[in-house]
Amino acid sequence: MTETVKKLETSQRSVPELVEELKALTIEIQELYCQDQLPWIVGYSGGKDSTAVLQLVWNAIASLPPEKRTKTIHVITTDTMVENPVVSAWVGQSLTVMGAVAKEKNMPIEPILLKPAVKDTFWVNLIGKGYPAPRQGFRWCTERLKIKPSDNYIREKIRESGEVILVLGTRKAESSSRAALMEKHRNWRVFSHLNYNPSRPNSLIYTPIEDWRTDEVWLYLMQWQNPWGNNNKDLFAMYRGATADNECPLVVDTSTPSCGSSRFGCWVCTLVSADKSMEAMIQNDEEKEWMQPLLDLRNELDVEDDLDRRDFRRRQGQVQLYERNVDGLDAKEIVNIPGPYTKQWREEWLRRVLQAQTEVRKNAPTEMQTIELIAIDEISEIRRIWLEEFHEFDDVLPSIYKEVTGQDFIDPRPNAGSTQLGLDEWSILEEICDDPMHFELMTRLLSTERKFQTMSRRIGIIDALERHFDTSSRVKKAAIDNAELDWNIKKAAQAGDVEAVKQLEAVINAKLDWSIKKAAQAGDVETVKQLTVEAPSPENQPAPSWADLKFKGRQ
Repeated sequence: MTETVKKLETSQRSVPELVEELKALTIEIQELYCQDQLPWIVGYSGGKDSTAVLQLVWNAIASLPPEKRTKTIHVITTDTMVENPVVSAWVGQSLTVMGAVAKEKNMPIEPILLKPAVKDTFWVNLIGKGYPAPRQGFRWCTERLKIKPSDNYIREKIRESGEVILVLGTRKAESSSRAALMEKHRNWRVFSHLNYNPSRPNSLIYTPIEDWRTDEVWLYLMQWQNPWGNNNKDLFAMYRGATADNECPLVVDTSTPSCGSSRFGCWVCTLVSADKSMEAMIQNDEEKEWMQPLLDLRNELDVEDDLDRRDFRRRQGQVQLYERNVDGLDAKEIVNIPGPYTKQWREEWLRRVLQAQTEVRKNAPTEMQTIELIAIDEISEIRRIWLEEFHEFDDVLPSIYKEVTGQDFIDPRPNAGSTQLGLDEWSILEEICDDPMHFELMTRLLSTERKFQTMSRRIGIIDALERHFDTSSRVKKAAIDNAELDWNIKKAAQAGDVEAVKQLEAVINAKLDWSIKKAAQAGDVETVKQLTVEAPSPENQPAPSWADLKFKGRQ
């Protein structure tokens, strides 16, 4: 723990001192607001820190005469679409009330609810593209769900005004890493609590409560009325319900735990060992037991060893390897990096999300019975990805939707799912193909041919078809063996080991001879011709002409 955090935890500020701090911050906020026309963007999550900061800003600006309240304060909230439902409902209600009260009281405050683009949502990436549940080594969710929506909004305001001020509720006492980062940002300090943002040009960061302790945040929220009409005691109760022992003790020293340390986040998050806040909510309040299906689904996603659920190839079809140390031995091994969820598991995750949604709607309180765990637009995008990118023309998504919900799936995309190939053709191919890879290859070749069929110029079709032969023509063991052979040749070449390269090339030639022999025995003359054709050696190959370069690949 850093010295800064220790100092913050041991410092005891009396209530009169906190009152003086609030007066000083009020003047500081008013001066900063009035000194230029730079727009303010307040980050609001609905939690205690962001509520405290917004309350400070609101009260300070409300004290200004109306003619000085000329600059819009944008209050942005990012809904990841997989937020804890109770918190999401609280934030949504808070933004609605905030907008109405701001208009009524002539406050220059504009609440904005941001959401990720459909292609970036959690379920489109996990169910549609097959991305595995996020891990520390593959944390694909944060950038897409949280950072991009707010970053895009901030960029837009920078383009309009040239520069912006971000008002955040970050505090040094949150953690030692946060304290260290904020201490580093002091190198760019230009004013009290105001720094240039080193990661976003043309923006500044204002952190008025950076030195507050958690108990001071709660004291302020409990003793000073919320100016836009929310009841901060409801916020306190929500934090209390998310604490395992259902108790928020009076903080009398730094060793006393506080419910203020509760953390809310995405209910699907697998970057933590358990969703303790949701577990506590269900445990502490019978009225929140309807959220149990969400917790169960989150725990099903959180499986460390999920190799049986995933393809042995990466999403683009290539086999990727990495080298790791063998436990307990002074040796290394080459291991296959697994890829996306298989077709079976992508379909299964869709089924389970829809089942959870159906069950939650049935048991939730009246105000939560329209809850949407996965949006229709997301389901439509998942269907598109399965059809166009995975070439799964059996188009099972509408049948899964009807099976679980009892309703027909009405796709909002015009002509979605209209194809000459369907479940009948899929079933016939599955029956006549002798192994799964042969079946996958045939479906992808047919789907690609159908895709190019409607084009007036079919440029690229040969390359597209050849890619499928590269990625879908070998069974798992053969594909991994071939990737290991390429890995070893590359490694030997980099090390300058000529003998090793020769030996490995001999292995390739032996495999080629075996393939020629097998094709000859089967009477496959064309394959024998292709395998035995002699490629010209580099020294005998004529230098390419200008025409060769210009029209390469167009034959």
